[in-house]
Amino acid sequence: MKPKPIYCAMLTLLLTAAGLAGPSAAQETDGVKIGVMADMSGVYADIGGQGSVEAVKMAIEDFGGKVLGKPVTVVSADGQNKPDIAASIARNWYDSGVDMITDIPASGMALAIMDLAKDKKKIAQVTSAGSSDITGKSCTAYSTHWTWDTYAMSSGTGATVAKRGGRDWFFITADYVFGKTLERDTAAVVEANGGKVLGSVRHPLGTVDFSSFLLQAQASKAKIIGVANGGTDMTNAVKQSIEFGLQRDGTQLVALIAFISDIHSLGLKEAQGLMLTSAFYWDLNDETRAWSKRFYDKMHRMPSMTQAGAYSGTLHYLKAVQAAGTRDADAVMAKMREIPINDFMTRNGKLRIDGRVMRDMYLFQVKKPEESKSEWDLYKLVATIPAEEAFRPLKDGGCPLVK
Repeated sequence: MKPKPIYCAMLTLLLTAAGLAGPSAAQETDGVKIGVMADMSGVYADIGGQGSVEAVKMAIEDFGGKVLGKPVTVVSADGQNKPDIAASIARNWYDSGVDMITDIPASGMALAIMDLAKDKKKIAQVTSAGSSDITGKSCTAYSTHWTWDTYAMSSGTGATVAKRGGRDWFFITADYVFGKTLERDTAAVVEANGGKVLGSVRHPLGTVDFSSFLLQAQASKAKIIGVANGGTDMTNAVKQSIEFGLQRDGTQLVALIAFISDIHSLGLKEAQGLMLTSAFYWDLNDETRAWSKRFYDKMHRMPSMTQAGAYSGTLHYLKAVQAAGTRDADAVMAKMREIPINDFMTRNGKLRIDGRVMRDMYLFQVKKPEESKSEWDLYKLVATIPAEEAFRPLKDGGCPLVK
């Protein structure tokens, strides 16, 4: 016997209320919702945090505040750099109608949210975390890696130091996914350029005292100490290495990932001469200067590459939603891959099938104090690294989406 139409309608209403049915007509006509999963108070707060929230809002404002005729809204939270906490928040967001989550500062968080996004058929746009596994073995059809990754840092900074004679390396590494993949990718580049790794030591996230790790590095007799961590972990390691006098012994400290906030915190006296790779610098050209001035007026500091990436990724996402004519993640992801990425930080960028955004990267050297003309005049450009050189070849990543 066929169920009566009124029974079917009631059942649909009950399933929808319980979250067991597909999207309702009301849900389909809701406006786009974007979640910013940030580090608001931890080691990565300066490179993302509230600055990433503001960057996302700037992108929405520049797009016109609406897409598909509905207002675009933003929610934000502190994921505390803990995968379980971040995943719990992300699950609630996705279930309550958030379409895309961006920023995501820690690689463990990113991998957890990516798995959730895949299951829910929502989008995870990683603009802060760096593990190259995000577009490698852990890639998904619903995730993007927008700004940088550990492969690009190693092929930029690591390769340059190795080619300039930095042969014997020791790593001080953050003991989680990001640090381990940064060490792994850099070690491979060092060895490919004739160098060798004499050892490594790992430290917990948020370490304050690096003395024991620096002593182990010093005892290795390595001439290059690769600091495979980020945020305040990196700045603490560099400051304490100076106190230990490692540089006076002829040892070179290499920050494998450094952000403008890190260099500003260290100061030019201590950071001068440091080589680093970045996807963005505020003083590159007229467009970067104009956008960065707007950001500075809101945040009273210059933007990091991940904050610029949060803007870039959000703007491109909104363009894709408009072009697709729907919030459906499959349709939007197809448009994101189809449409070239063009904004103040990217020229004719391309989103690959593995989620990697292909864009040029830049090798910078930190200025000497006498070379700087203002508080945020910190870098000089050494080289532009074409996208195909900066990022891992598609065939080498192990992404299951690549045939």
